[in-house]
Amino acid sequence: MLLHRVDTAFPETHQPDTVGIAVSGGGDSMALLHLFWRWSVQSGRPIAAVTVNHGLRPEAAEEAAHVAAFCAVHGIPHETLNWSGGGDAGNLQANARNARYRLIGNWARANAIGGVALGHTADDVAETFLLRLARKSGLDGLAAMDQRFQRDGVFWTRPLWQVGRAELRDYLKRHKIRWCDDPSNEDHRFDRVRARKALQALAPLGIDAETIMDSALNLQVARNTLDHFTREAARTRVVEDRGDLLLQTGGDAGSLRPEIKRRLLTAAMRWCSGAEYAPRYTAMLEMDATLATARKHTLSGCLLTRDDTAIRVTREYNAVRAATCPTTEVWDGRWQLDGPHADDLHIAALGVAVKDCPDWRETGLPRASLLASPAVWQDGALIAAPLAGYNPDWTARIVTSFASYLLSH
Repeated sequence: MLLHRVDTAFPETHQPDTVGIAVSGGGDSMALLHLFWRWSVQSGRPIAAVTVNHGLRPEAAEEAAHVAAFCAVHGIPHETLNWSGGGDAGNLQANARNARYRLIGNWARANAIGGVALGHTADDVAETFLLRLARKSGLDGLAAMDQRFQRDGVFWTRPLWQVGRAELRDYLKRHKIRWCDDPSNEDHRFDRVRARKALQALAPLGIDAETIMDSALNLQVARNTLDHFTREAARTRVVEDRGDLLLQTGGDAGSLRPEIKRRLLTAAMRWCSGAEYAPRYTAMLEMDATLATARKHTLSGCLLTRDDTAIRVTREYNAVRAATCPTTEVWDGRWQLDGPHADDLHIAALGVAVKDCPDWRETGLPRASLLASPAVWQDGALIAAPLAGYNPDWTARIVTSFASYLLSH
């Protein structure tokens, strides 16, 4: 049964030539690695393993070395990636998780690995459910994590999401495979450790990992249904306007169900800002109240303005005023500029230099939208502002349309 799970890990439409395995050295990922090694031997399909050393614990280097030694014995290509961002401010665990995806994604693309398997289990689904329940999450937060998804240009899969942690430990013992126990898994300062203990306390009520996983899966089905109707509504009620989005609210659009409207707006803000998560529900309620009176509100790095027919979502200038990159790179996560590139040119927000673009009013874009639009600069001098109609040698395009974004998120 376990081998069958890895055999069906990837759908027919996303069969990578080489399968990447993310391995920390813990029991879940070591079981995943051994299962895929057996599958590789039987199928003849190559695999490669990768370990991210976050440098957050002194044992991390030893765990990476353990994985490397296992791979050497079994003839599996392996690479250890190091992250040095442990001192970053903010949510350390979230930063480490994002860094892990980014580093593994870069590794996969560099090695022509189109799919990566992760070792998340049914216990992870249940623990995440409890953590999000404590944070008063709604449907989206409580729904089971996606079993397959795309991120950072890579297809990811979680083939063991229905398998319990204990079953995988039994598997490792049968095959005499050693794994590394993370001491932080017993540290009660961490929320996930407390969630694990809470699961044990709930067991006498019949609430265990499998029960919670089933409930989370039911919520996932409901979430996917809402996402379907959100995409349907986007086709007829959302207009993409040179980096802005307009949600039609007049006429029959006024009958849009509140939950679908909320989902459209949160998706629009995430598309504009590149935010990983949607704004909190209370922040959305505050936004609705403000737009009803002041008709202007900033949230999640976006500026929202309202008139009698639509809500316009645009990038907030203050969120991008310091963003800069070479003209050959993607600016603010979504803008690609085409023109006569040169090493001494860079992209930054147009900002108040909009006043130096005599034809900006003829573009039909609001001034606030142009403030946050990409412009080409050279040593403080404005060279081009494509969206403001300044210098036709340069054009700007969005790398991912809103419709494509909805399909992949």
